[in-house]
Amino acid sequence: MKNRYRIYRRLKSGVFYVHDSQTGKQESLGTRDRAEARLLLNARNESVRQPQLNLQIARTYLAGADEGLATRTWQHAIEALTGTKRGANRERWLRVLKDPALLPLLPNVIIDTQADTLLTALQNGTVSTNVFLRRLHNFCMDMNWLPWPLVPKRQWPSVRFKDKRAITSQEHQRILAGERSTEWQHYYELLWHLGGSQTDIASLAAEDIDWTARTIAYARRKTGSHAVIHFGESVAGVLQSRPATGCLFPQIARWKESDRAKAFIRGCKLVGVSGVSLHSYRYAWAERAKQCGYPERFAQEALGHNSKAVHRAYAKKAQMKLPSLESYEKQAADGRIIPLPSVSPVLPQLPEGRGQKIG
Repeated sequence: MKNRYRIYRRLKSGVFYVHDSQTGKQESLGTRDRAEARLLLNARNESVRQPQLNLQIARTYLAGADEGLATRTWQHAIEALTGTKRGANRERWLRVLKDPALLPLLPNVIIDTQADTLLTALQNGTVSTNVFLRRLHNFCMDMNWLPWPLVPKRQWPSVRFKDKRAITSQEHQRILAGERSTEWQHYYELLWHLGGSQTDIASLAAEDIDWTARTIAYARRKTGSHAVIHFGESVAGVLQSRPATGCLFPQIARWKESDRAKAFIRGCKLVGVSGVSLHSYRYAWAERAKQCGYPERFAQEALGHNSKAVHRAYAKKAQMKLPSLESYEKQAADGRIIPLPSVSPVLPQLPEGRGQKIG
């Protein structure tokens, strides 16, 4: 087995130095005596030889069951994981391959990687690095390419996303006023009234509209779940201005998600709006729904999130048709719908010094 440390002598001072072949660090041994330097060198190599020997024995046994164990790198693992993804998920993993924080990790052999290497990538990376490196690590564990976790579950840094907020009605109007393209104006209007994701709304087609029932039906690109939503007069006016066949937003639909997001940010800067993204329209829709008393099960279905009502409906092979948020807001404003306030149970006050048993 190759020794980790070796010694050399500085010609000018005559002092012996030790060189670490793994880290490249050099350190003075503080002696000019060759025999003493040899003793110090052997002591250092002996201190690391037993752990390395145990690892080499374990690697030998594992290689009997997996021939690629000694050569499989993180690059191979991430390519294998990306190959299992489709659509938008695959595009996300292809972007992960370009993450600067992960690039130093990819050439390393998985079985030879130390936990410090992963922690360094996490420290140098972003929230996205944390999320996707954790998934890659778990994928290697599931495939038995890692015999044990490099970073225990409890030691992974917590994922802390930046605070996100909704677009206000005033900001929405400013964005519309600053946008010259009619197609983009109509796109923002549908985002405001339907609360869909940027890709789902951009991908809407005229065939998704049922003018008789006044509904829009589409399948979410991210989850595959279906949404059937009634629309009001404002949405009807926008839809009538869009193409009668094919994609409603032919130009926007061809753009990548990142390109649409950048164009939106540029437009916001021109009108003095900051701190929002296209996803903020979904937050705005949810907040408006809550304020006007829109039933939670309707809101969850419209936004494509899971709810007990949706599971029960799908179990019966039925589809829920949701009223438009626009009409629900108008009915709430006219007093035809009275939102039920949330009431917290109030426990009776007990004399001081006495407890209350609840059960």
